[in-house]
Amino acid sequence: MGLSPGLLLVGGSFAAFRLLNRGLERLVPPPRAALRNRWKWRNIWTSFVHSLLSGAGALLGFYLHPQMAEDLIGTHSPAARSVVSVSIGYFLQDFVDMLCNQKLHQSWELLFHHSVVIICFSVAVLVHQYIGFALVALLVEINSIFLHLRQILLMANLVHTTCYRLNSIINLGTYVVFRITTLAWMTRWLVLNRENIPLATYTVGTVGMAIMTPMNIILFYRLLRSDFLKSSREVWREKEK
Repeated sequence: MGLSPGLLLVGGSFAAFRLLNRGLERLVPPPRAALRNRWKWRNIWTSFVHSLLSGAGALLGFYLHPQMAEDLIGTHSPAARSVVSVSIGYFLQDFVDMLCNQKLHQSWELLFHHSVVIICFSVAVLVHQYIGFALVALLVEINSIFLHLRQILLMANLVHTTCYRLNSIINLGTYVVFRITTLAWMTRWLVLNRENIPLATYTVGTVGMAIMTPMNIILFYRLLRSDFLKSSREVWREKEK
C-alpha cells in the first residue's frame, strides 16, 4: 500500500509529459528551420520543461530539508520523493518517445542513459531510501536547462546571436559545476560509504557512475569543440585572409 502513491505519481507524470509533448506545437510553434523535424522540436521542449522542474525541485528539496544532505540514504521528505517519482515518469516518456520516433543508432546512447537512471531512481522510490542521493543526481538537470536551450536555439537557426553565445558560456560553466563535479562527488560518496550500502545497491550505483561519467566527459568535449574551439579556428582563418 505504501508504494501506491509513488507508483501513481510515476504514472501521472508519464501521462502529463506525454500530453505536454503532444500539445507543444500549439504552445511553442516550431520556426521554419525546425519544420522538417517537428518531433525533435517537441522532444527538446519537453526535456527543457522537465529540466526546469526537476532542477528547481532538487535545489528546493535540499534548501527546505537540509538534513537530507547529511544523510543521503535514510533521510528524505515526501516532496523530495515526489520530485524523483516525477522524473522517473519523464524518463519513461522520453524513452518511449525516442524509441517510437528515432532510429536506434541515433538514440542508443540516450536510451542507455535513461535505462540506467530509471533503474537507479526506481530502486530509491521503491525501497524508500537513497532519495537524497537521487536528488543530488537531479542537480545535473540545472545544466540540462541550458543544454536543451542550446538545442532549441540551434534548431531555430539562431547560432550567430548574442543569446546563443551567452547560453554557450553559461552552459559550459554549469556543465562543470552541476554535471561533472556532481558526478565526481557522487562517485566519491559511493566509495566512502561502501560499508553502509548493500552490495546489490552499491553495484548498481557504481556501474551507473562508471557509465555516466565517461559519457558526460565526451559530451563536454563535443560542446567545447563545437561552441568554442571551432569558433576560434574560424576567427583565426578570417584574420589570416
